Amino acid sequence: MSSPANTRPLHVRWLGRVRYRDAHALQHGLFDNAADDHLLLLEHPHVYTLGVRADPAHVLVDPSSVGAELVSTDRGGDVTYHGPGQLVGYPILHLTGKGGGDRPDSVAYVHSVEQLVIDSLGDLGLAAGRLDDYPGVWVGLDSEAPRKICAIGVKLTKGRTLHGFALNVDPDMSMFGHIVPCGIADKPVTSIREEGLDATMSEVVDAVVARAVERWGAAGHDRYDVVWRHRDSDLAPFSRGEGPGVAAGTRPTRGREAPAESTAGDGTSVRLLGRLADAGVTQGLAIGERKPDWMRAKARIGEDYLRIRKTMRDLDLVTVCEEAGCPNIFECWADGTATFMINGERCTRACGFCLVDTRRPEPPDPGEPERVAEAVDRMGLRYAVLTTVARDDLDDGGASQFAKTIDAIRRRKPGTQVETLISDCKGDPDSLAVIFDARPDVLNHNIETVPRLQRAVRPSASYARSLAVLARAKAAGLVTKSSMIVGMGETDEEVVATLGDLAAVGTDIVTIGQYLRPTSHHLPVARWCTPEQFATWKKEGEALGIGHVESSPLTRSSYHARQAAEAGSVDQADTEAAYM
Repeated sequence: MSSPANTRPLHVRWLGRVRYRDAHALQHGLFDNAADDHLLLLEHPHVYTLGVRADPAHVLVDPSSVGAELVSTDRGGDVTYHGPGQLVGYPILHLTGKGGGDRPDSVAYVHSVEQLVIDSLGDLGLAAGRLDDYPGVWVGLDSEAPRKICAIGVKLTKGRTLHGFALNVDPDMSMFGHIVPCGIADKPVTSIREEGLDATMSEVVDAVVARAVERWGAAGHDRYDVVWRHRDSDLAPFSRGEGPGVAAGTRPTRGREAPAESTAGDGTSVRLLGRLADAGVTQGLAIGERKPDWMRAKARIGEDYLRIRKTMRDLDLVTVCEEAGCPNIFECWADGTATFMINGERCTRACGFCLVDTRRPEPPDPGEPERVAEAVDRMGLRYAVLTTVARDDLDDGGASQFAKTIDAIRRRKPGTQVETLISDCKGDPDSLAVIFDARPDVLNHNIETVPRLQRAVRPSASYARSLAVLARAKAAGLVTKSSMIVGMGETDEEVVATLGDLAAVGTDIVTIGQYLRPTSHHLPVARWCTPEQFATWKKEGEALGIGHVESSPLTRSSYHARQAAEAGSVDQADTEAAYM
């Protein structure tokens, strides 16, 4: 019987609704890099997947005609359906074979996954079992018409597992009518709801987690959930295609900015406070509360600062140093350094922590890459940092502007190394590949916060997608980096768990800094984290396997970028700094 090694803890993550391609990339990132075991639990948007032995004739309609994707994947089995109301579980486990060898018994593993689901359904009050010669979990075995309630499709390579199970809780059952599910034409598919059991997705997840911990968590476990509600208000209006973006705390109208939405007594958006309450955060510091001494950055307006500002104005360039109100602007500009923000200065997302303009963006400026390269040349930089606003209005998410700017810098000043802080490009593999193929020396994409606070902090993004972006970049051979903002309602334990997730997908560098509230419309500060806490997180992150953790109250994504890159084992001999 194959079983996971008992020396590896199990990390359980409920990720909410995740596109199949993002979940697939995340699985492979964990497979390639994680030292521990993981169980990803989630729902997919409507998608049909084809296993390696699938018969394409078993897809009976054009999937796009019923609002679904069609994806070929590397699991076993035939065609199956995934969609909202179906619990999908992906165990990424280290298995051992007989006598502790590295050739696990794949049949035994499949049976163990089936048994996990059978036991979980039994705990919920629904009898289930196996049907001879038909993988998966079945109900009605004592009747003339057994019904499949859970599909199983796995892959085992080098003693590691991928893919897993799809348990029908309460999906749209009509979607199964457009395929021959698992290639079985003469046996019906069912769900927990169709079998007369009124169980919520949350209850089913809890039952599965309890049995998974019992089966795979002997060496310890943790569980962290992404809080998510699938409502229109979860997304920024512009991201839903409903007109111009607006500042946090306001609501959109057609072509203009409307009056501010309902606010609390201190001016905070009630919508944002509601998202925080969903995540269990109900208290925050008053906006007028005095900052602790360690949060006070000194203003130093010297010749170098003025020179940098003049260069930016002369070339009509934007820096995130100014747009995001970075507290380190005087320190970094005094050193003659800055971080360039490309793709304009207007963002298509309205994150609860960010000061960047969210009005409808203008088309990318074709002259911007060359002007950035000229600025790098004028400033004599050997290490340049590029970041961007989110551009969900563009087909490639702004990826091509990154590639053009990297190319312009390297043509104008050969040898200059470039760090890119990118958006998720909506998880599109082709768009991300445009940036990866430009070979930035460091690929930075920010996770921002812990799973529980994702919806409150950045409702148009996704925890799973961000991890998937980092996993894709790592698989492309790039040095990867991410950043967290603390002080928005997370716990110390959640910070460490998120560091563990970043380490598990191979992230080389992480920065951690204190959240500062830009305006009364933004999320309140929940706590001031002490320098001692930041020092502890640095030690814990590096102990988890992250090459370098830059962690202090005033740290921001590109703070000490050159030093962090060197500490993260990047070969940057004779490199000068360009950081903010």
